[in-house]
Amino acid sequence: MKAAIATALLFVAVAPAQWIKYPTPGVPRTSDGHPNLSAPAPRTANEKPDLSGVWVVEPGYTSNIAKDLKPGELTMQPWAAALYQHRQDTASREDPQGHCVLSGVPRENVVPYPFKILNSNGILVILYEALHSYRQIYMDGRALPENPNPAWMGYSVAHWEGDTLVVQSSGFVDDNWLDNGGHPGTEALRLTEKFHRRDFGHLDLQLTVDDPKAYTKPWTVNLRFTAQPDTDLIEYVCDENEKDLKHLVGK
Repeated sequence: MKAAIATALLFVAVAPAQWIKYPTPGVPRTSDGHPNLSAPAPRTANEKPDLSGVWVVEPGYTSNIAKDLKPGELTMQPWAAALYQHRQDTASREDPQGHCVLSGVPRENVVPYPFKILNSNGILVILYEALHSYRQIYMDGRALPENPNPAWMGYSVAHWEGDTLVVQSSGFVDDNWLDNGGHPGTEALRLTEKFHRRDFGHLDLQLTVDDPKAYTKPWTVNLRFTAQPDTDLIEYVCDENEKDLKHLVGK
């Protein structure tokens, strides 16, 4: 029951964050002082779009990241189809996030919690409010690691193609959930994400899932995010399934 309740919290509306009245520096504004989300996208010193900011996904994809796909665009291997149906039948009772397990990507992109992008020198960092998780995307020319230790967020490298940031990721854990509905992911998963900041307030993401162990062919979805200026992430606490405390020794 607790796991189901914890998972159900994913569907609540995003609560206002701290410093909700503190204006974000550098935000273009209309004459009445409101953020101008249609203003041109900011750019970094190297003239590339600056993806920094707090973002939240367009509603509707939390339970089914593939909801916009036409029949035949997403086809699962038989075992994956059976597992997906089982997860649908059992609702949220077996959802690992109900036990405070990291969601991983692409699931973190579609849960109804904001995330913050920080643009540093040679690395892009994404802080996810849900479960206080983070992701590092390296932009220094390195290749993806071979035979890495599996990770929920995987390993990510990126390069620019014009004004679009192309992110390649691999090295994910097995038996993953790609969304709250339970689309399966395996250790064979490779993600290609193409981020494009259309203007100040809108970020487009074309995401391709290539997991031959679970799906018969790659499939692509398009997600849209809206900037959340003048706010910030809030603390997210999850202690369901905590098993360490009783084993600690000393004072």
